Amino acid sequence: MPERLGGDLAEPAVGVRGEDGPSLRSWIATLEAAGQLRHIAAEVDWDQEISAITRVNLSLGGPGLLFEAIKDYRQGRCTKLLTSAVGNRSQICLLLGLPVDTAERELVRHLKALYRQGVAPVTVASGPVKQNRLSGADINLLEFPVPKWHHLDGGRYIDTFCGVITRDCETGRLNVGIYRGQLLGPRQVGKLIIPTQHWGMHFAKHRDQASPMPVAIVHGWHDVMPFCAGSPFPSGICEYDMMGAILGRPVELVQCETSDLLVPASAEIVVEGVISPDPSTYMMEGPFAEYPGYAGGVPSPKPVVEVTCVTHRDDPILRGTLEGARPGFPSEDSTLCAYSWSAIAWNMLEDAGVGGITDVWMPPVSTGTNIVVQIRKRYRGHAQQVANALWGTGAGQWFFKNVMVVEEDIDIRDREALDWAFAFRVNAGLGQLLTFGPTFGSVLDPSTPRHQADIRKYGTGCWTRVLIDATRNWELEPNPDWNNRRYPPINTLPSALEELVQRRWAEYGIGIDYLSEEKRELLTLRELSKRLPEV
Repeated sequence: MPERLGGDLAEPAVGVRGEDGPSLRSWIATLEAAGQLRHIAAEVDWDQEISAITRVNLSLGGPGLLFEAIKDYRQGRCTKLLTSAVGNRSQICLLLGLPVDTAERELVRHLKALYRQGVAPVTVASGPVKQNRLSGADINLLEFPVPKWHHLDGGRYIDTFCGVITRDCETGRLNVGIYRGQLLGPRQVGKLIIPTQHWGMHFAKHRDQASPMPVAIVHGWHDVMPFCAGSPFPSGICEYDMMGAILGRPVELVQCETSDLLVPASAEIVVEGVISPDPSTYMMEGPFAEYPGYAGGVPSPKPVVEVTCVTHRDDPILRGTLEGARPGFPSEDSTLCAYSWSAIAWNMLEDAGVGGITDVWMPPVSTGTNIVVQIRKRYRGHAQQVANALWGTGAGQWFFKNVMVVEEDIDIRDREALDWAFAFRVNAGLGQLLTFGPTFGSVLDPSTPRHQADIRKYGTGCWTRVLIDATRNWELEPNPDWNNRRYPPINTLPSALEELVQRRWAEYGIGIDYLSEEKRELLTLRELSKRLPEV
């Protein structure tokens, strides 16, 4: 039997695992069985054409795309690329083993619970990822069909939807994250390292010791890997445990060839290497069209992965994705944001001692920059406590620039409801619109002046954060004309009248043929079944 891991590296157990467990190929089979995969047999160019197809497909909520005829890669070491495989809600439901019509609110709640139930990984002696081993002059990352994703990018980006594994050299803890990587040569990958990120903290410790940092980059395993690697778990949580929680079984890991790092035994491709902390080894990296949807940034010297070994399966499949979300054009990050990141933020709030949280939503288009929190308001300053708790987390490097807090009667996934709450429950003169900063923040936010986002000078970007407290203000005095409530009653239909209209709707002859599918489910006016609590 495989040996279960403790906090540090465990000795591999005897035995070799094959195709009986999760892998990118099992995930592809799941997608295909559900009608969520298309094989692209027409020849496409790795230079931007793959990206353009992917962008349009994601905007339509389309299926996963397996490109099988890539220009210049019809033959050779690697001929296939998968993208768009967790880009819509149906795919997320498949990933979580839930019905494809599961509501967004329930997806967040499901993940919130799963992330409390980590399943530790196990080690095995070997696996399919060890079928081929390259070292020295045999290593050539240009043999893999790495796309140029955007026309303004500084080059081809190989690390986009992968798992980047590092280890804390003091505690022995593993971290699995997604950090962009530009292909700079056959054995060089340029990396953006931010000190406040987990691997940035690992890198700082290696810099203090003047030692190179080992790194392993997994390209292609079950998509639970990028789903968790791209999620902002607190530093005490191992992403492998969270992958196991979603899969309902331990992740099977093998040790790398050139370090003590651990990678999935059935991965498609693993790139092993080291990153020197010596600035004289840095190379120019960027720009890259990043998550905000802008092609910002300029080339600058960055740390470099010097590749020491590559292992891969027979006929490997590269996994990649494009970055950048804007209205009408989501990315695969958009689904991570909406479901996984919302669940993690909810758990963070509870762990910080914030009570009364009833729902959390990070709108997909703003990719973590904005967050809406729904509360059962219990005391004055409740909304401020929510914002402070979020802003004090490590995830605040990229997330929670703008926080909006509402009460239970506001549907946080309904833009009209949020607009209404902002309009009629926010009084800036009564402390309901607060700013905090300057603080650390995203170096990739184009609204930050360039000189304030100088990583070499500050180590991070600069944000002034905003809280929109759209709850009913307890500074208002109860009004006897409103049954001693602070706010006037909502102008709803009386319950008996709602029921009458619903019962006689067909009799009125208005019909429902003009309604959208979503509105047909309501059958009547928007007020139906929306009872607002009194305050």
